[in-house]
Amino acid sequence: MEVASYWIGEGYPVRTVLRLCGVPRSTYYYRLRHPERQQPAGKGRPIPGHSYDKNGSVVLDARIKGYLRSLIRGPHAAAGYRKLTVLLRRKYKLVINKKKVYRLCKELGILAPQRERTNPVPKKVANNRVVNGPNQLWQLDIKYGYVAGKRRHFYLASIIDVFDRSIVTHHRGKVCSTQDILRIVQKALLKRAAYGQGNHPVLRTDNGPQFVSKAFYAFCEQAGIEHERIPNQTPNKNAFIESFHSILERECYQRNCFETYEEAFREVDRFIRYYNNDRIHGSLHDWPPKEYLRLVSDGTITPKQIAL
Repeated sequence: MEVASYWIGEGYPVRTVLRLCGVPRSTYYYRLRHPERQQPAGKGRPIPGHSYDKNGSVVLDARIKGYLRSLIRGPHAAAGYRKLTVLLRRKYKLVINKKKVYRLCKELGILAPQRERTNPVPKKVANNRVVNGPNQLWQLDIKYGYVAGKRRHFYLASIIDVFDRSIVTHHRGKVCSTQDILRIVQKALLKRAAYGQGNHPVLRTDNGPQFVSKAFYAFCEQAGIEHERIPNQTPNKNAFIESFHSILERECYQRNCFETYEEAFREVDRFIRYYNNDRIHGSLHDWPPKEYLRLVSDGTITPKQIAL
């Protein structure tokens, strides 16, 4: 705002300056009309020092602090500021938000200590890699499906080989526990004859609870699998399995209305067989994953290196 005012004072057009600075014209003219309402730079709105109850009566902060002391001396001694907010609203009929209760609790020194994370599983962050052959990098993720007839969701966990885009193995069920994930990883290793080899595939996942569990970490350590997890909010690091999920949603889920779990599982199995054996893939020279891998193994097609 100060920059815009400077250039406008230098004689430049108001509309052009405000557009370049990203300042709404309403804000600019409001501040010109009401300079007395502007706070000094770096300062926000002053703390009012009171709240209101549901009848519109003023309740001073000193009284609210007394309410908080009373609450923590009773059976709610272990309550945090969020639950204390609910209690103030219910018991004392206050109109108050959790941010103010947090500030008052902090002033009183009664904030409950933060819980420490109890899962010490080390995290190996996903690295940039170049893939030029099968069984070098697998991506594993979980997707929901919906059974309209039961009004319930089901789970699909899939492992995709980044090189040939094939779904190596998958699990579909009403639940998806860590043990279910371990089973499909074992099945994938056996299917691709990766057990006993010196170079196991790198397994890349997100930070879901199944993948950060101690059981999954111990399995990867024992099997000699390098397990890496993508940073939070970076699904592009898992782009290949995310792309498969997009295809599955568009070509399978949206074209079917499942009435039973059995129908949903049967259709998912059918689609994955079609995806691996018959569906042409633009980035695989218009071949299905299974045929592409065969052609590469025969030397008919020269594969491209995949950098990710």
